[in-house]
Amino acid sequence: MSAIASVCVFCGASPGGDPIYRAAAEAMGREIAGRGLRLIYGGAKVGLMGAVADAALGAGAEVIGVLPHALSDKEIAHTGLTSLEIVGSMHERKARMAELSDAFVALPGGAGTLEEIFEIWTWGQLGFHAKPAGFLNVRGYYDSLRGFVDHAVGEAFLKAPHRDMLIFREDCVDHGLHGIRRLPVGRPDPGGVRRRRRTSVRRVREPHRRHG
Repeated sequence: MSAIASVCVFCGASPGGDPIYRAAAEAMGREIAGRGLRLIYGGAKVGLMGAVADAALGAGAEVIGVLPHALSDKEIAHTGLTSLEIVGSMHERKARMAELSDAFVALPGGAGTLEEIFEIWTWGQLGFHAKPAGFLNVRGYYDSLRGFVDHAVGEAFLKAPHRDMLIFREDCVDHGLHGIRRLPVGRPDPGGVRRRRRTSVRRVREPHRRHG
């Protein structure tokens, strides 16, 4: 079993409508620093993303951000990080964050947050990695999502062992990180997130149809 050294946090570029969300992001950043872990995140200075990064930095953690070039031009890049990596696309961003991280936590967020953590979950189902992933369910924010996942199992679109790969923890940041850290990581990687980044795809055009 490999030790977890780096935790990737996915969360909203918005602060949300209740101060409790920002408080949870700041608590997560401090907890990551307090455990001697490194924070990997999306590289922005706004919303919950900025809150978790600033809190981790303020508590002495190493923080690495990964941001696509197109977003860095919109003046949302956090310039005070330990390291900010600028990549060419959203796809490269997600693959690089996965490559740098040993575990993944989703705080409250919108479509982008869900897309990021679900892709990590899917890669785990397919055997491309064995890194733990879960949600910090602040004030029941992800209750409906957890219900949907259970519903997908009930309708036979999702296997129960795959559902159980996702960890849901309530508001307590300490318990959330404990639940993620207790899982084993580091079994052999049959596909490889890093190798998948380098796979080339040839686009094939549909054959031209002759009329008449």
